[in-house]
Amino acid sequence: MILGVSLLTRAQSIDTLHAEIDAQVWKPFKQAFENLDAQALNATYADEVLRVTPDGIDTENAFRAKNVERFTRNKADGVTIALDFWFDSRKTNTTTSYEVGFYRIRFTSKNGDASVVCGQFHIVLKKRAGKWKITQDWDTTTFNGKVIDEKDFNRKAALKF
Repeated sequence: MILGVSLLTRAQSIDTLHAEIDAQVWKPFKQAFENLDAQALNATYADEVLRVTPDGIDTENAFRAKNVERFTRNKADGVTIALDFWFDSRKTNTTTSYEVGFYRIRFTSKNGDASVVCGQFHIVLKKRAGKWKITQDWDTTTFNGKVIDEKDFNRKAALKF
């Protein structure tokens, strides 16, 4: 029975770590995205970040200024954003978490026209000075040459915070 208690304790501690990550990173990330708050979004990232997109590799934190520019433009254009995501996999210990999932971003113009972008993300989080921060961020809108769409996203329910 000691093994059973050990596994339960480990599961509880992983659940606790995931709850901590959700509270410190994912809930603020989603809120910042939907509120078009680039400062709050950028605060979910560590000082040094490896950001990889289909456009290339950013090791100079250029993505931070792009977040400000994009959200400023969205606000000026009257665009609203809804961000949803779910995890396919979370591998976590007390200092590092590797999280893979799918996202859906719904953009709605001021006249009500909507468009959707879906994709997959791979995120590395590190706990630094007691706070979880994103240290690596990779995402793509294609998988094996196929565009990721709402059918792919709808395989699981979006997370609620």
